[in-house]
Amino acid sequence: MGSPIVLGIESSCDETGAGLVQDGRLLGHAVASSMDEHARYGGVVPEIASRAHLHALRPVVRKALDEAGLGLSDIGAVAVTTGPGLSGALQVGLAGAKGLAYALGVPLYGVHHLAGHVAADTLEHGPLPDPCVVLIVSGGHTSLLLVRDLAREPIAHLGDTLDDAAGECFDKVARVFGLPYPGGPAVDRAARDGNPRAVPFPRPLPGSYDFSFSGLKTAAARWAESHTGPAGLPVPDGAASLQEAVADVLTRKAVAACTEHGVGTLIVVGGVAANSRVRSLAEERCRAAGISLRVPPLRLCTDNGAMIAAVGDLLVRAGAEPAPLDVSIDPSAPLEYAALHPVVRNADAA
Repeated sequence: MGSPIVLGIESSCDETGAGLVQDGRLLGHAVASSMDEHARYGGVVPEIASRAHLHALRPVVRKALDEAGLGLSDIGAVAVTTGPGLSGALQVGLAGAKGLAYALGVPLYGVHHLAGHVAADTLEHGPLPDPCVVLIVSGGHTSLLLVRDLAREPIAHLGDTLDDAAGECFDKVARVFGLPYPGGPAVDRAARDGNPRAVPFPRPLPGSYDFSFSGLKTAAARWAESHTGPAGLPVPDGAASLQEAVADVLTRKAVAACTEHGVGTLIVVGGVAANSRVRSLAEERCRAAGISLRVPPLRLCTDNGAMIAAVGDLLVRAGAEPAPLDVSIDPSAPLEYAALHPVVRNADAA
């Protein structure tokens, strides 16, 4: 008999996701996004996101179960994102997960959102090599990690973003360029008609595995401000040059980290892993360095419940302790382990 079917719930930002995983195999998943509701504001509004999660959670869980041909009684464990993310959004997902776990009499596991992105790749390519280097690139996070046993061992950070993450840089510069939200896909589309060498944007922190995209964002804004003449702003060239700078920095550091640590596999995950230039440049540089590259399919790059279920499945199979009944959220949780089981501290305690 196989391990229990794990239901994963994700609600850290503007996607409500549910996924079902058993023994490393994705059985079904569904995602509802409130992105369109935030577009008019140029970014995610926490209160709107929380309300959208409240409306979407039950239908998304039902849709995932229907896709898998399963019922609630088939669920053997529940995993949920407990951080990092928007406080109200995380609370909605955790409340729903607690209710399901309690009603079904099954264990509950708290999961670190970024560990979910790492585990997403296992649903397409199988178990993670031990060790592997993982590049996480998303709207709020850019990290370079050395990963061994995701369910059992601590995650080593080789580098992290010091200010703006790559996806945040895309969003902010897209607004300056007059492109729609979300900025990442808009920049990618605009860049198809541009020259990636048109603008010599800087490559931040060349001698470090850490990342900094604030200066690049400012450089792009200054470049846009300099085009006030009748010819207007050459957006395709700006988008292509910005995208090239981001992809160059990300892939150069990731491949260098693999080489320095003697690791033969690079895994690129997160929403920005869907960027066409990041993917193509990573392929080119990994091929030249003799490194195996793994990138999840596009549907598993952005936030989803399948990736949270994947972590829950790994934790169940590793014999990890479930979350305590008073497990809470940690909106700014550092990535140390895949399991994240914070509890509320007593405010009255001395």
